[in-house]
Amino acid sequence: MWKDWVRPFVRPLPQWSAVGVVPAAPLVTAALRWDGQAVDVTADHTVASLHPLTIASSVDGGARPVLEYRDGASGRLLGRLQLVRDSSLAAGVAPLAFYRVEAGEHRCLAWPLRPWNAWLQNRGMAKHAASNHLNMPPAAAQQLMIAYLCPRPVVLVSVAAEEHRNIFPMDLIGPLERSGLYSLALRSTNVSEPVLRDVRKVALSHVPAAMKGMVYKLAVHHRQPPQDWNGLPLPMRPSREFGIPVVAGALRIQELALVHSQIIGSHTFFLARTISSEDREEAAQLHHTAGFHQAYRRRRHQALPEA
Repeated sequence: MWKDWVRPFVRPLPQWSAVGVVPAAPLVTAALRWDGQAVDVTADHTVASLHPLTIASSVDGGARPVLEYRDGASGRLLGRLQLVRDSSLAAGVAPLAFYRVEAGEHRCLAWPLRPWNAWLQNRGMAKHAASNHLNMPPAAAQQLMIAYLCPRPVVLVSVAAEEHRNIFPMDLIGPLERSGLYSLALRSTNVSEPVLRDVRKVALSHVPAAMKGMVYKLAVHHRQPPQDWNGLPLPMRPSREFGIPVVAGALRIQELALVHSQIIGSHTFFLARTISSEDREEAAQLHHTAGFHQAYRRRRHQALPEA
């Protein structure tokens, strides 16, 4: 038992936890605060780019709002991000606000473990910078973890064109509720990025947490599409409207028409309208959250099931 107590002081917590979440009442709520006002943006904020770290929302919170995350059950403050409105960015198809993340803090760990864990994580990121797939400065990575206090669903994105078909995992997705739009932030180096901009349609497979291993194997398709679709580790079927290959065992299938795209730093930010949505089963869906959020829940005997 003493090893469990001392471990966080000698080894950092995982940056990310893959967990199973049943979509229902939100575990964590998000609110945008400015000038004495507060607006719930739990279903209306998303990551638009990793470098620089950029948040998009349908809510205009002025020049310097704060994005707060609270425990959905207790209302306890878990973390906050200090934002700065980027007036150089505009979506065109809807009144969206884009914010660069200036600073952030979380309260999932007590002091002095909180700064110590961040130092250990930052040291690890600096030591393994060459293999860090996020390619973010340590401070920005810490801020991104705060944005993941709201667990983010992991989906498999399917794209199909005449001479190009691909499927790969993403979690930089989400609704922008007040605008009626859905967003995807795809690294601009993804091999399917120009195809998505051309065909302007996509299908998302929301997958069970139990499929994590197979889903992660498909991450190689960010660089190279599958050569043999019959050899994929997951059975596929055509989507309802577009006929795009999707995961037969998905919990939910969304078909999206892409109505806008723009480059924001390291990512291409897509906006879409939902064409169809099939809710096929309510079960634990694969999500990502911050490792310190899972640690917070574990201390309260409310840990999310690990995928």
